Amino acid sequence: MNAATKPVLLAALLGLAACAQPAPTVAPPVVDPYASTGGGAVFQGDLAGGVLGAEATAQYFRGTVGDTVLFPADQTTLTPEARTILAAQAAWLTRHTAFTAVVQGHAEETGTREYNLALGARRASAVQEYLVAQGVAPGRIRTLSFGKERPAATCSDEGCYAQNRRAVTVVTEAAPPAVAMAPVASAAPAGGVVGAGM
Repeated sequence: MNAATKPVLLAALLGLAACAQPAPTVAPPVVDPYASTGGGAVFQGDLAGGVLGAEATAQYFRGTVGDTVLFPADQTTLTPEARTILAAQAAWLTRHTAFTAVVQGHAEETGTREYNLALGARRASAVQEYLVAQGVAPGRIRTLSFGKERPAATCSDEGCYAQNRRAVTVVTEAAPPAVAMAPVASAAPAGGVVGAGM
């Protein structure tokens, strides 16, 4: 090996040594002290306000509280059963003030379109008045009549008619109020006044 190739060979060996990676260190295994305590989470009781707040949902209102009241034929008078359901609706709305309600009035398919729209409107108003009398703020409840246009059941017998003579309370969580951003003050240019006309 001559003197000229020694520096080249040395540079190549130093380059290879710089590229070589040390062997990775093996981390010790993580020990989970709860891994063998029964194979799952342990129930520790309900949270305040329901199980994970499940009561404060439209689904809970529909399924558990009840969103529908029924009426006798050509009537807008609330039955005792309807009053029981509406009292539960009012209590739920009082607890959950972030929700608003639309009461939809419906009628069976007999009668004219105009008659059924008016009957649906009177049924929705009867429900609204009852909820307000139970302490729900009037501004949180609107009414809407569909008359016979959205039947719950479609057939031409009393069983279907009875299901369609109804008022349905639909609750919706109100959007949080928009946060107003304060205007950012800008510095006046040197020697000038901000906002002065030219």
